[in-house]
Amino acid sequence: MSISSHDVGRTYPTTDPYLVTAEKIRELATALGDNAPAYRGDDPIAPPTFAIVLASRAWEALFDDEQLDLRLEHMIHTDQSFHWIRPLHEGDEVTAALTITSVRTRGNTDIIGINVSLDHVDGEHLGNATSTLWHTRPEGNA
Repeated sequence: MSISSHDVGRTYPTTDPYLVTAEKIRELATALGDNAPAYRGDDPIAPPTFAIVLASRAWEALFDDEQLDLRLEHMIHTDQSFHWIRPLHEGDEVTAALTITSVRTRGNTDIIGINVSLDHVDGEHLGNATSTLWHTRPEGNA
């Protein structure tokens, strides 16, 4: 079986909580080459792209779903956006839950929209990470 428009709305269980630490915030800012003071010091906030750290944990359930027959080696991540309600702070515990929002098939290519809801363990909605993935099926599986 392959992914299809029938899979739109499929939601996966939330990830285990991820504890945001000052060290992880600094590591990402350093990797990005961003020396902004907001990402360092006594009360750092996370760069907006920290969402990818959290969202990628939720992607595992999508890629592990045998019913969808998705192959990571046939996947291109074509679009990404983040919408934050508030910045992440040291001490935030965040879960992520992925939902398939769209599937279009053109020949042997699946264009898959996903949304990852980022939520504090206390129930506060923090933001969303949305992505578009292009998946090419092996020949003969169109």
